[in-house]
Amino acid sequence: MSISIPRGTQDILPGEVEKWQLIEAKARELCEKYQYQEIRTPIFEHTDLFSRGVGDTTDIVQKEMYTFTDRGDRSLTLRPEGTAAVVRSFVEKKMFGYANQPVKLYYLGPMFRYERPQAGRFRQFVQFGIEALGSNDPAIDAEVISLAMNLYKEMGLKKLKLVVNSLGDKESRNAHRNALVNHFKPRIGEFCQDCQNRLEKNPLRILDCKQDHKHELMASAPSIIDYLNEESKAYFEKLQKYLTQLDITFVVDPNLVRGLDYYNHTAFEIMSDAEGFGAITTLCGGGRYNGLAEEIGGPETPGIGFALSIERFIAALNAEGVELNINQPIDCYIATLGEEAKDYSVGLLQQLRLAGISAERDYLNRKIKAQFKAADRLKAKYVAVLGDEELKNNIINLKNMETGEQVEVDLADLSKHLQEIKDWEE
Repeated sequence: MSISIPRGTQDILPGEVEKWQLIEAKARELCEKYQYQEIRTPIFEHTDLFSRGVGDTTDIVQKEMYTFTDRGDRSLTLRPEGTAAVVRSFVEKKMFGYANQPVKLYYLGPMFRYERPQAGRFRQFVQFGIEALGSNDPAIDAEVISLAMNLYKEMGLKKLKLVVNSLGDKESRNAHRNALVNHFKPRIGEFCQDCQNRLEKNPLRILDCKQDHKHELMASAPSIIDYLNEESKAYFEKLQKYLTQLDITFVVDPNLVRGLDYYNHTAFEIMSDAEGFGAITTLCGGGRYNGLAEEIGGPETPGIGFALSIERFIAALNAEGVELNINQPIDCYIATLGEEAKDYSVGLLQQLRLAGISAERDYLNRKIKAQFKAADRLKAKYVAVLGDEELKNNIINLKNMETGEQVEVDLADLSKHLQEIKDWEE
């Protein structure tokens, strides 16, 4: 019986995984420049964390979580997103007491949501995200957005669209909430069951409905912008000022609603405008979530962050035809002739690798011609040819695969010789 991969998951094979590694390395590099430090949280958490933190009216909690009961009869859930777990750790480990504030963290790892798999959407997917906890300054909102935009741009993406909105503070949201209820209530029966359930609990989520997004009441729904109080307006204006100062182009969309309950003030999405990218254009989403720390038992702590899918990142690179330099050549391939030379090459290979030389040898007892073909496939810069006769004389022939030039090198000096070449090239 053959066993296939579970639906909604994927194997990332050599030749493709290198793209992931490049993106991950660039993300880590940028986080170091921006002073964000890595945090690693468990892959599963107590279910209450997500029902309280993410919100029990969200699609994630209602429909998409992988939840199970362990042998101790505890309800646990594979993490569907990263923010709630990071804030839980922030509260539990009392990071609010750290001398350096705000606390700036990033994470990188798999998330799990039970939803219908489609292009760029999986049941197990990898997210990179950052969280800045402890500051109410709109300048940190602009910093968070700039880190995401810079990551995409430095990897070669050009067709990007940044959309921003303000969801306001609690007072503004309550005023907008009441207006939404009054707007939708007379005709709520025309909407899906999910929207009917959301009317009283969280009417803002109606605006995010995928099923009824073309209903005429959606276009005429009250805009949150019209209900922002003076403090929320000033905050949003400051954010826009800072984004302009950072030379980041953006569009204000009053209808932008993030899918999680904990957002307030700043909300944003980065989208791909690449032709043929697909119906789901969002690459990255985030916003401010003042109040989340209190919701899960911590002190009052403002926070902002974003999360992006590595899968969708790669899809956007493919849509724009961005070629990543993943086929890195190796420094040296050892080709052998004769049993003694072949046996000796095992130790020689180790010497090269310990000296910082990327190297390989034949393990299939191939003829010398086939060994050179293998070296070509690995894009080896040099091939070191060792025969039994050369071994007796403690020499080895080193061929430059680009120029064809071949030199004789003392066997004991091979690693030193290659290291000098490598240093010179760098």
